[in-house]
Amino acid sequence: MKIDIATPAMLFPAISLLLLAYTNRFLTLATIIRNFSKEEKDDNTQAQIKNLRLRIQLIKRMQIAGVGSFFLCVVSMLAIYLTYQQVGNWVFAASLVSLLYSLWMSVREILISVEALDVHLDGMKSIPNKEKV
Repeated sequence: MKIDIATPAMLFPAISLLLLAYTNRFLTLATIIRNFSKEEKDDNTQAQIKNLRLRIQLIKRMQIAGVGSFFLCVVSMLAIYLTYQQVGNWVFAASLVSLLYSLWMSVREILISVEALDVHLDGMKSIPNKEKV
């Protein structure tokens, strides 16, 4: 199969938006972690900390794979431009695999963030209701 230089270039906006979304997720988690209370030391807090650590690691992998995909797209375009068509095709395929890995990590992080909300809601159940009339 022969691809032209425009094929890898079509991924540029998609990868850029994806990296922006990943960065926003990272910044949100960083804010949550910085505002986390140091006084609370119960089981719920420990579960939330474990969850946050895992999510941060997944976001790091997502970002690395996304940047790797972007890098490989550029290398693919360069190879095609220099008339190394077969090399460009294989590097572009590697870029797509890296993008798939990044998306898979994103799905895992989303599933874990839903778990985090469940842990938070479980912790709220144990707080006594102060609105007694």
